[in-house]
Amino acid sequence: MSMLRGRVPASLMSSVVAPEKPSSNTMGPKEVELILVKEQNGVQFTSSTLVTPTQTQTNPSGEEERETWGKKIDFLLSVIGFAVDLANVWRFPYLCYKNGGGAFLVPYLFFMVIAGMPLFYMELALGQYNREGAAGVWKICPIFKGVGFTVILISLYVGFYYNVIISWALFYLFSSFTSELPWVHCNNTWNSPNCSDWADNSTVNDIHKATPAQEYFERGVLHIQDSGGIDDLGRPRWQLTSCLAVVIVLLYFSLWKGVKTSGKVVWITATMPYVVLTVLLLRGVTLPGAIDGIKAYLSVDFLRLCDAKVWIEAATQICFSLGVGFGVLIAFSSYNKFSNNCYRDAIITSSINSLTSFFSGFVVFSFLGYMSHKHNVALDKVARDGAGLVFVIYPEAIATLPGSSVWAVIFFIMLLTLGIDSAMGGMESVITGLIDEFKFLHKHRELFTLFIVVATFLISLFCVTNGGMYVFTLLDHFAAGTSILFGVLIEAIGIAWFYGVDRFSDDIEEMIGQRPGMYWRLCWKFVSPCFLLFMVVVSFATFNPPNYGSYMFPMWANMVGWCLAISSMTMVPLYAIYKLCTLPGKFCDRLAYAITPETEHHLVDNGEVRQFTLHHWLVV
Repeated sequence: MSMLRGRVPASLMSSVVAPEKPSSNTMGPKEVELILVKEQNGVQFTSSTLVTPTQTQTNPSGEEERETWGKKIDFLLSVIGFAVDLANVWRFPYLCYKNGGGAFLVPYLFFMVIAGMPLFYMELALGQYNREGAAGVWKICPIFKGVGFTVILISLYVGFYYNVIISWALFYLFSSFTSELPWVHCNNTWNSPNCSDWADNSTVNDIHKATPAQEYFERGVLHIQDSGGIDDLGRPRWQLTSCLAVVIVLLYFSLWKGVKTSGKVVWITATMPYVVLTVLLLRGVTLPGAIDGIKAYLSVDFLRLCDAKVWIEAATQICFSLGVGFGVLIAFSSYNKFSNNCYRDAIITSSINSLTSFFSGFVVFSFLGYMSHKHNVALDKVARDGAGLVFVIYPEAIATLPGSSVWAVIFFIMLLTLGIDSAMGGMESVITGLIDEFKFLHKHRELFTLFIVVATFLISLFCVTNGGMYVFTLLDHFAAGTSILFGVLIEAIGIAWFYGVDRFSDDIEEMIGQRPGMYWRLCWKFVSPCFLLFMVVVSFATFNPPNYGSYMFPMWANMVGWCLAISSMTMVPLYAIYKLCTLPGKFCDRLAYAITPETEHHLVDNGEVRQFTLHHWLVV
């Protein structure tokens, strides 16, 4: 008996062969396996079996399917963890107090509605539909791909100094495991003759005096007294270098396998801050003077709304607090399922971010009110923002509580978790953006992630030297200021005007089955770009050179800072010029290809260019 086996498409089978009924849950093309059996008497028999082709993780273009989040909640926690960072604790409450208390919520919520949420929604939808990182998504309008490299560079620059804040928190955490916290008294080796306890009220207003907590941060941790300025950095301090190395290792093992690992890490890093904030609030409101602090935080002074500076600070806070423009939201949403409801995600996560900022104000000002009451000084003498709040004022307040070491450990664990998931988001933006752009890196994600984190660590070493605080201040001032506003402005123009709000709305409808309303489309096309243009102009007009206390940076340092800021912004025109120069044909043809989605280049060959019609520019 001889046997022949072969496979042919089911559609070519002769009608004499009865095909099997496909099971209801089987999708995709089928093959029928024929088995021809030749008996010795010459009679032939045929049998057939439907065979499902082996399922491979490939898409129609032959590339590997994109990894997706293990669970929807992993994505939500990652976005919330990135957006809710240290700025929610050390920036928003002080801005609210300084700019009219509860009245500050009016411009804050106004800009949240007209710009914050629309831009947040736009980035989530952009990444999810195109399933690429910050650079790859610009296949929808190739001439704007430079803005993708802009936001990737900005995220990389921010990582150079943001990880240092986490290493400070880790240093404080280790220092908190003592019976007496090291920032309580002035009798330590790092203290100067200017060290003075808060209890001596006569010296509080003396600018030459410093509290033990302030000297511990500047002299005990940073050792800034051993540096003459940014041109006298000294060597990296081994204690801070060790803490920075631990942070880098944590980041690497959170990111090396992609969203499958980072999505699990955020279950701790994104939820822990809420637990700790609640615990600290329950403790804070029981302290004497806490209610006075909260009243000052919420006191409403509507006259402050007549001050243009209040509105500018509210707009600036919205731009930076939601994390728009860093490429992180695009990277995270690119790992979503295609049909995920990104509209609902945008509303939920942006609202949680703003509510967290508001909630943290109660925690901060309950302790600031306590400090004001304890030392019998005005609240504005203890209220401040930035590193001074979380590394000087807050530790000082905690040090006066019973069981201070326990409260210190709890507080700095919160700072660590607030910082880690935001740092993870920034790194993921860089890694995803570059891996999607340079496909050969896909197979070497672990090695490429290692390269990025090690490079970040080496640059960050400048920030843990004796004069590292000067480098930190310079990076903080220039790395993601005007450049991030510029990046989001170009991004909004590219999507709303060149790609087209109508086409973008069609994409969203294809994903979630619901077209964005007129409100969203008007914001994307007119309101948000005008808002961002205004912010860019204001940012340039109100620029002030950086300083640290009384230290003013030399001219060359400011020039380096501007070079850093401009280096990311120039990616937009440089790539546009490169694209126009490398495309074939006359200038008009090259321009047509450059502003048309790559999937529609065949239409350009036929002379159909949407962007060359008046309808494209007028439709909303």
